[in-house]
Order: sequence, then structure tokens, then C-alpha cells
Amino acid sequence: MTDARTSTPADAAAEPDPNRWKALSVCLTAGFMTLLDVSIVNVALPSIADQLDASASALQWVVSGYALTFGLVLVSAGRLGDARGRRTLFIAGVVVFTLASLAAGLAQSAAWLVAARLAQGVGGGIINPQVSGLIQQLFQGAERGRAFGRLGTTIGVSTAIGPVLGGVILAVVGADHGWRWVFLVNLPVGVLAILLSLRYIAPRRDKEPARDLDPVGAVLLGAGVVGVLWPLVSEQWEPLDAGLLVAGLLVLAAFVVWERRLDARGRTPMVRLSLFRVPGYATGALLALAYFSGFTGIFFVLTLYLQDGLGYTPLQAGLAITPFALGSAVTAAIGGRAVSTRGRAVVVTGLVLVIAGLLLAEVLLGVADGRSTTGWWTAAPLLLAGLGSGLVISPNQTLALEHVPVAEAGAAGGVLQTGQRLGSAVGIAVVGALYFAGSASGDGTAGITHGLLATVALLGVALAIGVVDLVRRRRPGTDDVRGPGAAPRAPQP
Repeated sequence: MTDARTSTPADAAAEPDPNRWKALSVCLTAGFMTLLDVSIVNVALPSIADQLDASASALQWVVSGYALTFGLVLVSAGRLGDARGRRTLFIAGVVVFTLASLAAGLAQSAAWLVAARLAQGVGGGIINPQVSGLIQQLFQGAERGRAFGRLGTTIGVSTAIGPVLGGVILAVVGADHGWRWVFLVNLPVGVLAILLSLRYIAPRRDKEPARDLDPVGAVLLGAGVVGVLWPLVSEQWEPLDAGLLVAGLLVLAAFVVWERRLDARGRTPMVRLSLFRVPGYATGALLALAYFSGFTGIFFVLTLYLQDGLGYTPLQAGLAITPFALGSAVTAAIGGRAVSTRGRAVVVTGLVLVIAGLLLAEVLLGVADGRSTTGWWTAAPLLLAGLGSGLVISPNQTLALEHVPVAEAGAAGGVLQTGQRLGSAVGIAVVGALYFAGSASGDGTAGITHGLLATVALLGVALAIGVVDLVRRRRPGTDDVRGPGAAPRAPQP
């Protein structure tokens, strides 16, 4: 019998790794840590400004710099994990993230903190594609859906609970030093993840030769992603940002041409473009981009409205949006199981619930009209929206990756998550602009109304994509209607 701790991916596919669920728990713990840092820092910004005398620009980079470097390395890290071993890259990412968290917690200046956040983003971008790649590698059939269900719970809860946990830390430690513990809390988690990954995640023995890597593709893709993301995470739009956006799109086009030529020559590109002909992948990636553009904007505008418009403390604002996280946690695991038999219908149902919950929240916000009890008014609608969200993220990821070859799982997951990061940046830019435009006259209710309706419109795009795919899958003779437990269909050349 092959030892599971030294098995190759092919062996693992034939004989499931007995440590796979423990390995998944380790991966999700590290993934939770990196995704939590997307939102937990927001409530600490006023304290950071006071203690480090940070300018508005520096505070912006504390938030957006993390997102920028996170998205920058996703695909390259995923491809490198496919080639050189996902455990190796996972551990490297956790080490980078943990050391960067230590540096952030010890920061003595705003510039120091910004540099640490950039490094944190790199670590997070290395970790996350290894998580989806390891799920592809370790699980098959209905088990894979359940594993992605746990990943969906992790994504939903980490995003929504960040402001709550940040508020609790600031309340317990105090504003003067609480912001440091927002970062330092990652240290024990990171150390534990490194130790447990060495025990439970099997190393890869067969590694691709270095000549099969694609450094030119990595540079082109990285430059293109930065060119597109930079203007989106900038607080104020300037003519230079427009030029960067155009340049970024042109570089991404050059990346596509380069990858196509490399593949035609028989070399190994960073991303095989045939990946987008794998059943379900392109649709899942597009739906994820649209969904995250609306999903991320929900917490952004609600947190702003509750604190700036109604005077809620960071902890109160975090608690007010907790129902969304609770709802998502409940249904993410259910969706992960149901997608194996119900397919795209699970995602469409979830999108309908999210949109219905947000529309109801918008109505009740108007009825509450700025009362201090607004958080109670929106609890039930946000719970409904959270229940829907749990049926979207993990089932869609399962459907997108179900037919992707394990050897390309890291790169495929990196592309998928890059789309999510781009969607998040677009959503915050669009929704935030509409919120500030609506509240410019001092009417916070008008701002939150504009912001929520914008998120509903973005989520409506995701719903349209899901409905079209659902109809296509249900056509007679279409074999994609089968769930993830079915045997994969090879991509067409």
C-alpha cells in the first residue's frame, strides 16, 4: 500500500488520503486568517491614524495595498504550487503572512505599516490558490462539494465577522494598542498552521522542471493585474489612473497572446487558455466576478452608514451585520452537499435569496429612517441574504472547478480568485461612489439606499449569468447537468 504521506497526486486520486479532512481544516484556518484581514483592519483605522499620525492616503494604502498585492500573486502562486508542490507554497505563504503580521503589529510609522500590509497581501495571495488546489487534489465526487462547502463557510464568515472581531479586540485591549493586536492575533494561528501542515499535508515528490515554468507570463500577468487593480483601489480617480487601467488591459491582452504562443510551441504556459473551455469554468469565473462585486459592497456601505450616519461604535456596527455571517455559515455546508445533485439551481436559488434580502433591507432602512434601532430592523433581511450567500460561493466554486484537471487546479483557483478580487475592487469603487454621492447632502439614508440598490444591480448580473447557465445545462443532450460526482468530461481542443 502506498504511504499517504508520500503519495503523488495520482496516487492520492486512486486512494484517498486518510488525513484529507485534517489537512482541509489546516488550510481553511490559514485561509480564514488571510480573508479576515481584508475587513478586520477597517475598524482600527481611526486608532492607527491617531497613534501613527497616518494621513488619509496612508490609511487608504493600509486597506487597498493588501488587496493589490493579494491579487497580484494569486495566479503565479497557484501555477507554482501546481508545478513545485502545494504544501511547499502553502507553508511559504503562511510564513510570509505571519512575519508580515508581526511587522505590522510592531509598526512605528505609517510607512512601516503600509509595507507590512503589502507583504501580508503577498502571503495571502500565495496561500489561497493552494487551498482550492489541495481540495481538488485531496477530494473527489460528493466529498469535494462538501469540502468546498466548508471553504464557502470560511469565505462568508471571515468577510462578515472581521469588523466584529476587530471591534472586540479594540474594546478589550483599548484604542491605543488594540490596533496592534488586530495584526498580532495572527501569530499563534500562523505558527499552528505551519506545524499542522507539516504533519497532515502530504508533500509532492514529482516536481516539474524549472524550464517548464513561465516567468514571462508571470511578469505580464502581474503587470496587467496591477494596472487594472491600482485605479480601482485608489481613493480619488485621476487622469493617471485612467492611463494605468488602459495599460493594464493592454498588458493582459499581451499575456493572452503570449500564453497562446507558448502553448502552441509545446511549452507549459502559466494558464492554459483551454482551461476556459472546460465545462462550467468560464461561467463560474464570470459569475464569481459579478457576485463578489456586489457581495463585498454590502459590508462596505453598511459599515459606513452605521458608523458615520448613525454613530454606531465599531463593535456595534460589526454586530449589526453579524446575521449575514450566521446565515452564510448555516447554508454554506448545505449548499456544498446539495450542489452534487442539484447543480446550478442551488446557486440561482441563493442569488434570489440574497437579492430579496437586500431589497427588504433597503425598504426597512427607509422605514427606520436613521433611528438608533436600525440594526434590529435589518437583522432579519441580512439573515435572509446571508442564507442565500451560503448557497452561492461554495457551490459556484465547486461547479467551476469540477472538471478542471488536478494538475492545473492551483492556476485555475488563482484565476478564479483573481476575478473575485477584481470584482471586489470594482464593487467597492462603484457602490462607494454612489453611497458618497447620495450622502453628500448630509442624508445618510439616501446614501445607503443608493449603495444597496447598486449592489442589487451587480448581483442581478450574477443572477442573469446563473439563469442562462441553468437553462443551458437543462437542455436535452447536455451532459453538464450532472453534479460534481459525475465523471469529468475532457475539454474540447
